[in-house]
Amino acid sequence: MRMRRLLLVAVLGAASSLAVAPPRAGASPPERVAPPAAHRGAAPATGGTTAVAHRSAKARGAAGPGGRDVIVHLFQWPWRSVARECAEVLGPKGFGGVQVSPPQEHVVLPGKGYPWWQDYQPVSYQLVSRRGDRAAFAAMVSACHDAGVRVYVDAVVNHMAGGASTGPGSAGSSYSHYDYPGTYGDQDFHHCGRNGNDDIVNWTDRWEVQNCELVDLADLKTESDYVRGRLAGYLNDLISLGVDGFRVDAAKHVPVADLADVFGRLNGSPYVYQEVIEGGPGEIAPEEYVGLGDVTEFRYGDVVGNAFRDGNLAGLDNLASSMRLAGDDAIVFVDNHDTQRNGHARLTYKDGDTYRLAEAFMLAFPFGTPQVMSSFDFSGPDQGPPAGADGTTADVACGSGWVCEHRSRQIANMVAVHDQAAGTGVVDWWSNGQGQIAFGRGDQAFVVFNRQDSLTRTFQTGLPAGTYCDVMSGDFSGGSCSGTTHTVDSSGQFTATVAPTSALALYAGAKVSASATLPGRATP
Repeated sequence: MRMRRLLLVAVLGAASSLAVAPPRAGASPPERVAPPAAHRGAAPATGGTTAVAHRSAKARGAAGPGGRDVIVHLFQWPWRSVARECAEVLGPKGFGGVQVSPPQEHVVLPGKGYPWWQDYQPVSYQLVSRRGDRAAFAAMVSACHDAGVRVYVDAVVNHMAGGASTGPGSAGSSYSHYDYPGTYGDQDFHHCGRNGNDDIVNWTDRWEVQNCELVDLADLKTESDYVRGRLAGYLNDLISLGVDGFRVDAAKHVPVADLADVFGRLNGSPYVYQEVIEGGPGEIAPEEYVGLGDVTEFRYGDVVGNAFRDGNLAGLDNLASSMRLAGDDAIVFVDNHDTQRNGHARLTYKDGDTYRLAEAFMLAFPFGTPQVMSSFDFSGPDQGPPAGADGTTADVACGSGWVCEHRSRQIANMVAVHDQAAGTGVVDWWSNGQGQIAFGRGDQAFVVFNRQDSLTRTFQTGLPAGTYCDVMSGDFSGGSCSGTTHTVDSSGQFTATVAPTSALALYAGAKVSASATLPGRATP
């Protein structure tokens, strides 16, 4: 049982989210971005599957510097709290999108303490969950759009509930393992007849992975036109409320052709990215799903997490060569809600400044579409979010059970650096060969990361001459800096001291006015 529960924790959490870059805060609700003019063609994929020509809109905006594509995953946040966060933090800080947890009706498991993963066991496609009802969800989408932030939904399309759960669901619906009145019946599920309980055992057997059950979850017959229609209907309902895209949970368990058919029925051009966990030789590969949209790059957290945890940053200039996917196809993250809990994450919020530096690097270095994690505090892998006695999720109060990593200065202020440097490459790379690195982003930004002893050095940058706010040490607003400032001379150089396990970040959007503060001094 313990093995089954741990596997559930490891695989259930990846759901859906479509990303398209929003306009600046204060703009009207964003227009849906059209697919790129050059679609990814029907190139053959590994494993004998053919990728199809449908390709979702990209997360990035058409603009160069200033584009907004950073996604923050507000894991398990209730809709009212998401709406407030969009208005007060995400929009002003430049986040492009917010990924929200599954909004459909789900199982309710008081006997298990309302675990987080109950939300990944759908009961119906009514928009009633422990985070709020349809009206609250729609109000959240509207509020986020008003703030210039797009909304991406974690979409569960591979399965329904597990056999151990009993009703009613979060909207009061009755159900059983293979019977969801008004939605699905026994004929709409796979019954693979293998391994004594229909569960997946052989992960190198493609048919079994896509036709047997993921830890007892009722596996939808996605080759069925009826099932495809119901899934598309659910996603289109969300689109009608303004949802901009989807992160597709457990995508590797659904054949590419089945997902392509569902995506082809969607209205508009939502941005899709898919959870495809890389396995061993002979297993279904992430590359197979690139023809449909972006794909989660799990190697990123391994490589970047190891580098910052171990204080060995020198090789990160060759980051792309360590990845499975190309940057234009990859959603990258240091950790996500699954890897936090299954022991796979090299770093999480529990690692403090080291984790925050890794997140800041992700925002500074140009590879993939970055996804920032925002968690609730947990001590066990099944633990649910802060909630009332009936399991209804509590409003978010950062520091009271909610971690809110995305609000930390080292992460939140780097979103503006990322946005400013969009479309520029790495220049002026420097490393001491171990745990100290520095690099620029064209003439738009320059950053230093230090995982060793104190570093004092004169750095060469591409920045124009002027005085800049170090946004890792303070905030920039109205031409003034609350932290340390540095003056770049006419040759693009400046001298700075960077403390151990800290960083420095200058960018063109944080140029201090002459009377605002003194170079190299922290303002009050």
